[in-house]
Amino acid sequence: MSASTPEPAGTGLRVRAEITDSARSSVETGIPVLDHLLGLLARYASLDLALEVEPGSAAAEASAAGAALGEALAPHLRSQDALGYGSVSLPAGEALAHVALEVSDEPLVVSNVDLSAAQVGGLAADVIGDFLESLAAGASLTLHVRLLEGDDPQHVLDAIFKALGAALARACATQPDGGR
Repeated sequence: MSASTPEPAGTGLRVRAEITDSARSSVETGIPVLDHLLGLLARYASLDLALEVEPGSAAAEASAAGAALGEALAPHLRSQDALGYGSVSLPAGEALAHVALEVSDEPLVVSNVDLSAAQVGGLAADVIGDFLESLAAGASLTLHVRLLEGDDPQHVLDAIFKALGAALARACATQPDGGR
């Protein structure tokens, strides 16, 4: 399965997302930390991902990447035989995160994670919130992100994106009865 979003006028944004077992990713958002996190997401989602964003402000790049990825994943998540929901807890170092998501008509992010004061790779980690909000809006998801344990901001982000990828894989999986 694959989906692409056309390049919106003036944004320099190109994205292709394909659900496969290869989990290859080529991500160039202009934000090295986000590139790393999206690589984790792709690996845990078994998502073949190519994403490129024209450089701009970190918040704009993160939002554009989230929206484009959400729009590219929406057809997979809304497929007649897709499960449409997923819930996974995964660790990274001392951090443990839980992500639960459901395809909905009311995109929403609910999170107990506050990384607004954290710096990861020179990036204010609150732009990850912008990414998650845009992803939820682009894919029409209700997305719950819970940090169960963890203090190291990099481990916290790694755990969140690993759990997010696995929850997306679950939501795209075929239902045992073959359809909703």
